[in-house]
Amino acid sequence: MFATIQKIEAKYKKPKVVDVRSGDVVRVHQRIKEGAKERVQVFEGLVIKTSSLNSISARLLVRRISSGVGVEKSFLLHSPLVEKIEIVKRSKVRRNYLSYMRERRGKSARLSGVNFDKEKVNDVFVPADTTKAAKEAESELAEVEITDNTETSVEPEQASKKDTTKQEKVEKPESDPTPPTEDTKAEK
Repeated sequence: MFATIQKIEAKYKKPKVVDVRSGDVVRVHQRIKEGAKERVQVFEGLVIKTSSLNSISARLLVRRISSGVGVEKSFLLHSPLVEKIEIVKRSKVRRNYLSYMRERRGKSARLSGVNFDKEKVNDVFVPADTTKAAKEAESELAEVEITDNTETSVEPEQASKKDTTKQEKVEKPESDPTPPTEDTKAEK
């Protein structure tokens, strides 16, 4: 049962994710739909909490101060709406959940920075077990699709007949169902 769940989850997991930790200042690019329009919104802030990073439900809690008000947003790491996560600054922390940062303002809210290779960290890595599970899930899905297609296959002659009838319907212009008026008769 657990193996089946892992196979299904592997299909929806992103193959490459950034190694995000608590205490990082990140820039999250999120796709937002407003009516018919779609845009990318960037949310930059401090990662207060990370949870279950190895699972499909991996989550980040990001906090920033906007107009003097603290705003926290939770992002699913493997969500298709999260396009990209960039690590701007990495800090030295000894906890996973930095709840004490909510009460801090100004100089007391500073965290000591750690030197890190920004390009290397933001270049997403591929965890070994994730790619293996994803490849296995894809191969099993391909086998299932092949067996489904062979069961419901249509003979080539029947398929070509169906296609030509559809084309004939599209190519023939429909006649105008409205009767001609006196204006249209006078024009002719």
